[in-house]
Amino acid sequence: MATVTVPANTSVFLLDIEGTTTPITFVKDILFPYIKEHLEDYLSDHWEEDECKQDVHLLKKQTEEDHRLNRAGPVHAVDQTVHTDEEKAIREVVDNVLWQMAADRKTTALKQLQGHMWRVAYNTGKIKGEVYQDVVPAIRGWRRQGMKVYIYSSGSVEAQKLLFGYSVEGDLLDLFDGHFDTNIGAKVESKSYERIAERIGCAPEEIMFLTDVTREAKAAEEAGLNVAVVLRPGNLELTDEERAHYSTVTSFSQLELSSRP
Repeated sequence: MATVTVPANTSVFLLDIEGTTTPITFVKDILFPYIKEHLEDYLSDHWEEDECKQDVHLLKKQTEEDHRLNRAGPVHAVDQTVHTDEEKAIREVVDNVLWQMAADRKTTALKQLQGHMWRVAYNTGKIKGEVYQDVVPAIRGWRRQGMKVYIYSSGSVEAQKLLFGYSVEGDLLDLFDGHFDTNIGAKVESKSYERIAERIGCAPEEIMFLTDVTREAKAAEEAGLNVAVVLRPGNLELTDEERAHYSTVTSFSQLELSSRP
């Protein structure tokens, strides 16, 4: 098995989730269908609670932003006022969320609501987070050698912690030094990675970023991070040009740490 040598100055691993630590099928076939199936009931049950009101408020702000930028959207606008019939308002939120999911959007508003819904599913044992078998042993090995490990995913920090806290391998949260989501910026923007390095307190070139998405890899590379693209079953195929440009691995076990200076 070919190995990829991690640069000697690396002190931090930054990991994507979907298609990197966790099968895409877990997200597409378990997490997303759960939202679609339970969304209307969840909103009906929690509509008057402050957390749900905040979620709906964020969705409304996102809708207003979409309209301002002339983005396409669902037929109905999101609204939650005392003057609006509750069932109609809930239906409008459902329409908006399903539209965003169909468009595979990564908005903070959508991810926050999803995270709150998944919390119920994880807490009740309906869902357990999946991780590839090579992930946990590799991370434990990195940590033994003094590496710090962070997660950066478009899913909310809460959703990330639920996935790893209620995983098929038990509570894995002690493996990570911190979590980042789209509140730090979009994953395809290089500025996001600069902010992450600043937040962690290290130089960008000390970070090794693992992702399955080449647009994210490109943004991270532009910010000065080292990058390896992870090839897992079901991930998008790389072009010949991308394969030539990026270091690739099919398992975390292929990452070989250089001798520490």
